[in-house]
Amino acid sequence: MRKTTPKKKEILPDPRFNDVLVTKFINNIMLEGKKSIAHEIFYDAIDEVSAKTKENGLEVWKKALSNVTPSVEVRSRRVGGATFQIPSEIRPERKQSIGMKNLILYARKRNEKSMAKKLAAEIMAAYKEEGAAYKRKEDIHRMAEANKAFSHFKF
Repeated sequence: MRKTTPKKKEILPDPRFNDVLVTKFINNIMLEGKKSIAHEIFYDAIDEVSAKTKENGLEVWKKALSNVTPSVEVRSRRVGGATFQIPSEIRPERKQSIGMKNLILYARKRNEKSMAKKLAAEIMAAYKEEGAAYKRKEDIHRMAEANKAFSHFKF
């Protein structure tokens, strides 16, 4: 596909919350095509979050996701003989994707019993603006800020 951009696949909303964003998140959780298990993990995590915070679990998750979503990133660019880290804005779909993947990645690395508990703990930590996924976003922003001097080498 040299010239044409591929068509976006239409993602159907999930059965419980009727939200496309939830489906995208569940698709990222899914391993080896086991979507029903991914559904269980996500819904159990949301139930646990709402039980612990006494708030709407879906709203807490959305706020947590926005807290771990970076807005800038650094990209490597060779100029002359040197490689520079150039900060650049991220397009919205990629922002969302990076946020989801970081939240899931750091949830998997936690030390709780089940994946649902790990995910719930990481969501609550991200909601409070702490935890590993939030720290990752802060590191990305800090790197971009440190390399702001090279921003004139745009792509």
